[in-house]
Amino acid sequence: MTGTTPSSADEIDALFRGAIRSGQLGDGERLPTVRQTARDFGVAQATAAKAYKSLERDGLIVTRTAAGTRVAPGASRAPQAVIEHARALAEASEGALVTLEDTIAILRAVWRTEATHPPA
Repeated sequence: MTGTTPSSADEIDALFRGAIRSGQLGDGERLPTVRQTARDFGVAQATAAKAYKSLERDGLIVTRTAAGTRVAPGASRAPQAVIEHARALAEASEGALVTLEDTIAILRAVWRTEATHPPA
C-alpha cells in the first residue's frame, strides 16, 4: 500500500498490523468497529470482518462484546499509556512549534537522565 486507501481484507489487515507492530496503536487501545472500518474504507462489512479475524487469529487483537476490539496485550511495541503520552508530547511540541528533531533530543536527554538516576 503506497498512500492509497485499503480496499481488500489483506490491505486492511496490513494497515492495522503495521500500526500495532510499530507502536502507533498501543496495547489495549480500541480499534474502530467492523462497521466503522468498512465505512471508513468504503468496503463491505464482510471484508473488514475478514481483516479483523486474521488479526485476531494471529493474536494481535482481541474482541469482547462489551469492550469492543482492542490491541491484544503484548502485541504492540508499547503499552497504551506510553502511546498516549507520546501523542500528548507530539501535540504539545507541535503547539509550541518545537521541531521533531528538538523533541527527540529532549526525550533522549530525559531518558538518559532517568536511566542513570532512577527515582528513589
